[in-house]
Amino acid sequence: MTQKRLKTYVTGYPRIGENRELKKVIEGFWDQREGLDTVTRVSRELRIRHWQDQRAHGIDFISSNDFSLYDSMLDMAVLFNAVPERFKHIEDDHERYFAMARGAGNAVAMEMTKWFNTNYHYIVPELSGNMDLELRAAKVLSEFNEAAEIGIKTKINLVGPVTFLSLSKRVDGNGDALNLLPVFLPLYVSLLRSISELDDEVFVQFDEPIVVRDPDGRALECLKTAYETLTRAAPHVRLIVATYFDHATEAIETLRDIDLFAIGVDLVSGPENLIALDCLNGKKLIAGIIDGRNIWRNDYQRSLSTLQALEQALDPDDIILSTSCSLLHVPYSLTHEAGLDPDIRSWISFAGEKLIELSDISDIHSTGNGTPGNQEKLKANQRIIRERQCSLRIHDPAVRRRSRSITQRVREGGFAERATIQNGVFRLPLLPTTTIGSFPQTDSLRRLRQDLKKGAITGDEYTLRIRNHIDSCIQFQEKIGLDVLVHGEPERNDMVEYFGEQLSGFAFTQNGWVQSYGTRCVKPPVIYGDINRRKPMTVDFISYAQSRTRKPVKGILTGPVTILNWSFVRNDIERSDVCEQIALVIRDEIADLQHAGIGIVQVDEAAFKEGYPLRKEKRDKYERWAVKCFQLAVSSARMTTQIHTHMCYSDFTDIIQTLERMDADVLAIETSRSGNKLLKVFNDRGYRNNIGPGVYDIHSPRVPTVHELTDKIRQLLLALPASRVWINPDCGLKTRKWAQVSPSLRNMVTATRAVRRELAEQ
Repeated sequence: MTQKRLKTYVTGYPRIGENRELKKVIEGFWDQREGLDTVTRVSRELRIRHWQDQRAHGIDFISSNDFSLYDSMLDMAVLFNAVPERFKHIEDDHERYFAMARGAGNAVAMEMTKWFNTNYHYIVPELSGNMDLELRAAKVLSEFNEAAEIGIKTKINLVGPVTFLSLSKRVDGNGDALNLLPVFLPLYVSLLRSISELDDEVFVQFDEPIVVRDPDGRALECLKTAYETLTRAAPHVRLIVATYFDHATEAIETLRDIDLFAIGVDLVSGPENLIALDCLNGKKLIAGIIDGRNIWRNDYQRSLSTLQALEQALDPDDIILSTSCSLLHVPYSLTHEAGLDPDIRSWISFAGEKLIELSDISDIHSTGNGTPGNQEKLKANQRIIRERQCSLRIHDPAVRRRSRSITQRVREGGFAERATIQNGVFRLPLLPTTTIGSFPQTDSLRRLRQDLKKGAITGDEYTLRIRNHIDSCIQFQEKIGLDVLVHGEPERNDMVEYFGEQLSGFAFTQNGWVQSYGTRCVKPPVIYGDINRRKPMTVDFISYAQSRTRKPVKGILTGPVTILNWSFVRNDIERSDVCEQIALVIRDEIADLQHAGIGIVQVDEAAFKEGYPLRKEKRDKYERWAVKCFQLAVSSARMTTQIHTHMCYSDFTDIIQTLERMDADVLAIETSRSGNKLLKVFNDRGYRNNIGPGVYDIHSPRVPTVHELTDKIRQLLLALPASRVWINPDCGLKTRKWAQVSPSLRNMVTATRAVRRELAEQ
């Protein structure tokens, strides 16, 4: 029986460009190789291409203002002229915009942190009650008009007021930023009134993902107040509240009696949303059934079953098919992936393919599977789903047997005992200096790796040239006086991809880029099957580096939880099982490094916090298996082996006990943008292992002065005892240039020595 076709909706679209065009032109602008006119032209071309792609696939609700030159939260701050005082002297709008994100001169960049539990990072707005706020709506209005010029009427995407304020930080000491809702609501109202003049009917999507994170009564009251006000602001504007990353049942109930056009829910990460359907009260349901965060092909039959369940509670006319969240979190298209194994490629769906899936499901549903064409679409989809489930390439019985056979899953000794032994072995000075691991990745290094892949050079020639680079890195570190050295990672393309390339069960794309922050893109591996290590992955180059110096050289490994969270992970078994397989691989690598004479090993868990579920009731389960996997990974370490880990750009105040259970000898964390509040919490709560707080921000091109770093170290020692503090940058130096790295590290060592002298004189 033929039914009316369900409309289709895309929450948001990637913006960096299918070939990273935006990244390249903006970085050219920063380096003064490209002018602003080129940035403007390329940006417009990308927006038009993205709109046209979505229209070509029959998408009914296409977004404008989901495009950004750096970050949408930063865009919202600029929209309201919420510019921190230290940037106001910069007259040029674009220069000031990028300075807020990256820093400039003596103006330190604004804080950056993770967007919920994703690998995307946003710029944290800095707000106060006395800011000179005003509406600057040109970007929002012009992008809508730009789409209208090519015949596409878009919905306008905005970060909603409750999420914007909840994720901002208040800098005037008068409570939190959510208290500023009465200040910002009139600006939102003015914005909607300006939008209402664009057309007779305009749809505005307010992103409110904050409501899936255990909203309390105050947050829900603010949500109600905000949308009672906004729905009355402009009669021609139809408002949509979009939620994603988990269920939003409390928010749906709170918004029951408010005259919204629709509420968007994530039915992939938040199937609990189904229990709140009776609270829609006449609103449309934007049903997020296409996974916006993973890359596996949609199971059409399962989605059709979900639609049947929805239609038990809702009129089909009130259902709009959607992505579960913005497609910002997946690559653009499989078009450039001809080199990917055909079987694995058939199992995968990127942003472009997800548009097809939305259209297919709507077509199949509308005809009740009745037309031959739609029957064939459904059959073809189900054939691929079955082939993946039954593929022998996915399952390795030997991996499963090994996992069951391991008995020692925690390393020997407690921290105090290990620390005493390690102090005797390494005899490091007070406030030991080191880096997180990577040094700048130059064009010549990238070409060298490409030449090896193409067969343009031999393996021996490649090894020789990598060793030459390691020699230079070791000589530089010794010259400036670092205490614990690294080999610089010249052979590594990415901290996850490098390891995955040497493991079974991983596949890699050629152009599967995803935006991490600003112009920084990552190319996540695809974990499709059971994982095993073929041979040692890091021993040769790290042991070579150790042979070139008498100082200790850290072995640098990526931890199991981070490899998991920064990959597209198979969805046919539990994530915890996949993580355990990776942990066994890292366990073996540590054993091999020790055997080769490496006494310090850093197991980076940059994405540990990122994997936390947003709902408290789901976190204990994640914490248990994530900690167990880290413990398993380092369980082969002797008591004499010092285990470091590094975590970045997250709030750790609520998981300090979890960090204690991980029991790394040294924990390196980011504090350069967030200040000492976090460190005081570590001290107040009794964290007793060593800590390496980042003393300067590597994501900013500015070079910190000796005076600035000396003062920073002194501040650290107000929160932590000197005996437990290591001095290091806040992250790896891969993305910086040597012209920035060299003076920054020299200044860091000089500042550390100055503070050591001060401590010795006390």
